[in-house]
Amino acid sequence: MSSDGTVRATRIWKRFHEDQRPGTLRDKLHPSTFSLDKRWRWALRDVDFTVNPGESVGLMGINGSGKSTLLKVLTRVMAPHTGRVDIAGRVGALIEVRAGIHPELSGRENVYLYGSLLGLNRKTVAKRFDAIIEFAELNRAIDRQVKFYSTGMQMRLGFAVAAFLEPDVLLVDEVLAVGDAAFQQRCLDRMREVLQSGTTLILVSHDLASLEAMCSRGLWLADGVLQADAPMREVLASYRSALDAYSSSGSYADGAMRVIEASVEREDGSMPATGKPFTVTLRLKSDESNNGRLFLGISSGTSSAILVVSTYLELPDGETRIVCKIDDLPVARGRYSLWCGMVSMSDRDVLPWHHCATFDAGGPELDEAPRAVVRLSPIQVGSSWTYDGFEV
Repeated sequence: MSSDGTVRATRIWKRFHEDQRPGTLRDKLHPSTFSLDKRWRWALRDVDFTVNPGESVGLMGINGSGKSTLLKVLTRVMAPHTGRVDIAGRVGALIEVRAGIHPELSGRENVYLYGSLLGLNRKTVAKRFDAIIEFAELNRAIDRQVKFYSTGMQMRLGFAVAAFLEPDVLLVDEVLAVGDAAFQQRCLDRMREVLQSGTTLILVSHDLASLEAMCSRGLWLADGVLQADAPMREVLASYRSALDAYSSSGSYADGAMRVIEASVEREDGSMPATGKPFTVTLRLKSDESNNGRLFLGISSGTSSAILVVSTYLELPDGETRIVCKIDDLPVARGRYSLWCGMVSMSDRDVLPWHHCATFDAGGPELDEAPRAVVRLSPIQVGSSWTYDGFEV
């Protein structure tokens, strides 16, 4: 391969034995009577992609889609059943809390051990040692055995040695989710610095805002199959649509209260638009009278809402039509999800929070944001600008 930092996965397949019910003691004493089931479960199926040096790639998918397995294959922790992985240069990986960390060694010893595994000499590691310890906030515990570290301390040490020893390729799994919000932001800031130095990044996360902020390209895995490989915004749009369908498949039809129909539109029946008033209409059916607070939310695919409105209602049994008018739709053009739920006065979920409709919004595209900004939601607001007294 011609340059450091290139990652190439060629026709990767990976399988595991399906979980087996253990045989009885008699089966084990008489193996001839015990028939082993040879069925396999495919975790990765024909995964094929290339990441160029310095590129930032976000890997997404629901739990069990094959993301962590793919990272372990890329780091050669696992061997693929068929296919080939080629990586040029040193690889720094954080695929679990204790990845590359030996519990019997001290934090100091682990830093030098990890550096040697990356092919760095002791002098090179020593130059970066102070920055690693300062980032990990382990000054007072650096000579303590790692087995006595808390989970957060181990995670900080693992990320620091992986990111500060300047690998050509950095692979990071969702393990960052165990850290607090301040440390997660510091990790994101450090990954941006690593990217600016030319390191290739492959980041696995369920935090779609972080993926959008950090990565220019997205890979979406589902059931071990690569569903999409495209610019991040395009992949996120497809993935969010799939999340809508997945959440809609939940069974809420058998509860005490259920949504019969839901729609989002303007008062004249046209498509909702940025900055314009719109109306949410629900038809609810209840087997008994209920009183509590009804919540409506709009999201860009996940259950975390961009905006939420609520009201107190006393609903009789049978069907009820509810109309909610909102003065301003503060989102850019795109596809969004309507979520709803109801909580009784005794804090019981009368109607579980769930996706109940999908709608398209017209209007301008979302303004671009620098990659240093983690976009929390696709809010769109109008603005006016002046420059030296002249209106732009």
